[in-house]
Amino acid sequence: MLTYIARRLAIGLLMLVALSMLVFVLLRLAPGDPIDAYINPNVAMSQAEMAALRARLGFDQPLPIQYLAWLRAAVTGDLGYSIQKNGVKVLPLVLERVGPTVLLMFLALVIAIVGGIAAGIISAVQRNSATDVGCSVAAFVGISSPPFLTAILGLYVFSVVLRWSPSGGMLTPGTPFSLSDLLSHLVLPACLLSIGHAALIMRYMRASLLEVLNQDYVRTARAKGVKELWVIIKHATRNALLPVVTLIGSSIGMAVGGAIFMESVFNWPGMGLLLVNAVDTRDYPVIMGATLIIGACVILVNILTDVAYALVDPRIRVA
Repeated sequence: MLTYIARRLAIGLLMLVALSMLVFVLLRLAPGDPIDAYINPNVAMSQAEMAALRARLGFDQPLPIQYLAWLRAAVTGDLGYSIQKNGVKVLPLVLERVGPTVLLMFLALVIAIVGGIAAGIISAVQRNSATDVGCSVAAFVGISSPPFLTAILGLYVFSVVLRWSPSGGMLTPGTPFSLSDLLSHLVLPACLLSIGHAALIMRYMRASLLEVLNQDYVRTARAKGVKELWVIIKHATRNALLPVVTLIGSSIGMAVGGAIFMESVFNWPGMGLLLVNAVDTRDYPVIMGATLIIGACVILVNILTDVAYALVDPRIRVA
């Protein structure tokens, strides 16, 4: 197991380097000159001053040299300085946004996992019933709804029309911190973010459980007189969870993309909002730093998901 984890970590490190290289190149290939982001448009600069600034920032070097210089600094934890925030270091700027994003994604995934698995079990047990049809229709609608549309509609219905939830932010400005205030701001974006993932988990759980319920060992348990509820919980559900665990691991990466839309719409102070603002202002160091941290988190979660396979199904042994 330790050898497998070490091998996956090494592969994950190579993937992270490849990701940073791809983002670095794409940023440099974007229209416009990167030096423009460092120049105050209200202050006139001569060509000599611009050339000196370009040389100081390393933009006069070939692209591979620029990337290697950034990578050498990133390995030591130096991700540079934000352009738009008066020289604030990128690493602490990104890390202070990790907490809100993790909180939002964690609650959304908990809602999606609990709700999706429960709906999948109910739908499979009551196959072809009105409940099954209703759950399937709801799942198809959830899968088909893009996160940005879900966020905008949810904000309009629950915050503007019904006024059940605050329209944005993480806390109410000017009031002392309280858990109830935090939850009132958190619940709506978390529920909206969980819709698509819950729908996918429900479909996977239903299909997997239907397949398991037709296995010989389930019929044997029923023939021995085991109660149906115990058959479903002990014998069927655990063995049906393996594809769902796979989906949950991949959902972390997809939740990052959805969180970017949710944080933008609800002004949630996480990494997604930071990344959107950095792209809007062409803050290259922040874009690179946020992408690196997000990529590292996604890769780490995928490794943990692979290790969890053996815990969910004892028949699996990591090769």
